[in-house]
Amino acid sequence: MAKILLLLASLSGFTGVALGAFAAHALRSRLPENMLGVFQTGVQYQLWHTAALIGVALLLLRWPESLLFKTSGALFVVGILLFSGSLYLMTLGGLRLGIVTPIGGVCFLAAWVCFGLGVWRSL
Repeated sequence: MAKILLLLASLSGFTGVALGAFAAHALRSRLPENMLGVFQTGVQYQLWHTAALIGVALLLLRWPESLLFKTSGALFVVGILLFSGSLYLMTLGGLRLGIVTPIGGVCFLAAWVCFGLGVWRSL
C-alpha cells in the first residue's frame, strides 16, 4: 500500500505543480480574480495533502499493517480528487457539483483524524 500511495503522491505532486503553473500563466488573463483564487485554493490543498500523503506512506513502511494509516492515505487521495477536483471543474468548466467539495473537505478532516490516531497507537 505504501508504494501505491507514494506513486499517487508523485502523480498528485506533478499535477499540482502543473496546474499551479497553468493558473499562473494561462488562466490569469482568462478567469475573473475570484475564480482564479478558487482554482489556486484547489492547487494549494492538493499540494499540502500530497505532502501529507507522502508522510502517511512513509509511516506505512514502518507499520504496514496499520489500518488507520491505510485509511488515512485513502482518505487523503479521495479528498484531493473530490475537493481540489471539484474546484478545478467549477473554475474551468463552470460545473457546480454542490456537495462534492464539502465531502472532499470532510475526507481531509477524517484523514487527519485517522493519521493522528494511527500515530497515537503506533508510538
